[in-house]
Amino acid sequence: MERIKAILVLTAAIAFAVSPLVSPNFGGYRPDQFPVPQTDPPIQPPGWAFSIWGVIYLWLIVSAGYGLLRRADDAGWDRPRWPLVLSLCIGTAWLPVATTSPIWATVLIWAMLILAVAALLRCPAADTLWLSAPVGLYAGWLTAAACVSTAITLTGYGAAPETLYHLGLLCLSLTIAIGVLLRRSEPLYAAGICWALIGVIAANLSPPNMAMAGTAAVGLPILAYLAIGRRRA
Repeated sequence: MERIKAILVLTAAIAFAVSPLVSPNFGGYRPDQFPVPQTDPPIQPPGWAFSIWGVIYLWLIVSAGYGLLRRADDAGWDRPRWPLVLSLCIGTAWLPVATTSPIWATVLIWAMLILAVAALLRCPAADTLWLSAPVGLYAGWLTAAACVSTAITLTGYGAAPETLYHLGLLCLSLTIAIGVLLRRSEPLYAAGICWALIGVIAANLSPPNMAMAGTAAVGLPILAYLAIGRRRA
């Protein structure tokens, strides 16, 4: 059974990586997908920040391949497989859903996040670069992405003022990240959400939105300490 699950992880990782080919032109929610068009949401990082997906896709496939070839029957590797498979399967369907329904896409991305965090917390301490690091990077980016999707959807359907809701969801992403890092100090989990925070800072420098940029900037050292400094203390 362990080997079958290892095969499922690899299959799901490949399907997840191939899924952008189904919706190759997706670059975020379109303004016209909402009753209140979202043309420049303050919580959304710039386009270059989404390049992290290339690293996530590749690393998850390499991890799954290593898990199948070298750790198929390892009990430690087996523990995170079911939540990871489910998260990746939902992720495979996410892009087509996002092009048609931001509300359902938001529901799905929260499910992806919950399952990815569950997988991360089940990862063994050994083989960090092969398992917990890629799963952590994936879960960290999803922590930001789920809150970004929620913020844009809320204000897209009329929640106002925009900055207040986006700031609240940014704080929620930091709260979730702190909670996860208190359970498990995984540097690559912190790296995933910190990359998103850097994108938020960049997106709010021009025009300046100091509430958004400042909150993201404050979050960076806190998450870095929880992921790295606390491990050394």
